[in-house]
Amino acid sequence: MKSVVRPLFAAALPVVTLLTVVLPAPAPLAAQQDPNLVRALRVLEKTPLIDGHNDLPWAIRENEAAPRDVTAYDLRGEVPGHTSIAWIRQGHLGAQFWSVYIPFSATEVGATRTQLEQIDIALQVFDRYPDVFQQAFDASDVERIFGAGRVASMMGVEGGHAIENSLGVLRAFYAMGVRYMTLTHGSTTDWADSATDEPRHGGLTEFGKEVVREMNRLGMLVDLSHVSPETMNDALDVSEAPVIFSHSSARALTHHVRNVPDQVLRRLPDNGGVVMVTFVPSFVSEKVRLYGEEVQAKEKEMRQRFGDDEVAFRRAMAAWQLEHPSPKATVADVADHIEHVAEIAGIDHVGIGSDFDGITSTPVGLENVSTFPTLFAELARRGWSDEDLAKLAGENVLRVMRRAEAVARRLRRERPPSTATIEELDRKAS
Repeated sequence: MKSVVRPLFAAALPVVTLLTVVLPAPAPLAAQQDPNLVRALRVLEKTPLIDGHNDLPWAIRENEAAPRDVTAYDLRGEVPGHTSIAWIRQGHLGAQFWSVYIPFSATEVGATRTQLEQIDIALQVFDRYPDVFQQAFDASDVERIFGAGRVASMMGVEGGHAIENSLGVLRAFYAMGVRYMTLTHGSTTDWADSATDEPRHGGLTEFGKEVVREMNRLGMLVDLSHVSPETMNDALDVSEAPVIFSHSSARALTHHVRNVPDQVLRRLPDNGGVVMVTFVPSFVSEKVRLYGEEVQAKEKEMRQRFGDDEVAFRRAMAAWQLEHPSPKATVADVADHIEHVAEIAGIDHVGIGSDFDGITSTPVGLENVSTFPTLFAELARRGWSDEDLAKLAGENVLRVMRRAEAVARRLRRERPPSTATIEELDRKAS
């Protein structure tokens, strides 16, 4: 879990992805007995499963036993989080956008420096396990690396605060292999409103729109997870390339501000983008979301009652939670969100964005990276065709990547790198 101060059930934190050639093992007994799981595994053997968001680099940074130590966080052994090499293979992960998240508080000490440290951790992971991970830079790399049996690995910057209002920094991150940027994280930036903070701009400022245009010119995917609906709509108005939501679900089913409203889902076919449905329990289960609000209200009440007596506060909260256990999200809840996005936006506009290692709890049935096939088996059970399962797994995201790359080739012929600054663009607009 990323160490950032936030309410107990607030939005999960931000990320990018990888594979390895392994001789196929005999199907587990469960797969032999479940024809839907057999179908799911067959699809995932042929199509790269592309996960939009995994926070492993932050989990390594925050590892209590050995912070920042990639070697000590042994992915070949037992891990404290949701991602290990054994689980990656069991889960048929084909490509990963590994989130190189940094908290908004990093702006106080140097966001760009902290971002570079996170990129360094991700690159160390790729280098340490070359038989498992290989860095990918475009869609053709993903297909080639997947074909070679490795996890095609890309990085995603989570939060536009990381560029410190500099398009030059944005370009430098792209040169290092960053292939998407989430425009905001939990806090509103100087140029974009977040979903979980007070709005200041009514969406994107003029500089924020220029950030989107420069991302299009580079071929960096515009990620709209974490942003307000107004920012979503402004980005869709500006972007010439398909956008992504790297880890969001459907607001019509779970009324969390981090989820995507139907009004935005209906715009995706014209843009060509993809919502990568996440596994965050409070994003996919309305019961879990409401329970989170109840916990926060009870915490406030107990704080008022016990004041600075931390022992009494914790004892009272533990007793209350014993009497009021949390409901659980399930794999069926995640499947419901996938089906809703497919119904409103279309089957070509949905993908997977787990948020593994960025969340402290998981849906029942989706406990770690090994469990991806369970979700695909659930959808197969609901009548999804192999063709549609393949689109969900990775074909939709590969299409988005190819289109963004084509747009970038055209825009680079048409215009040079932008020299605009936030001072000149937003001052003129004010």
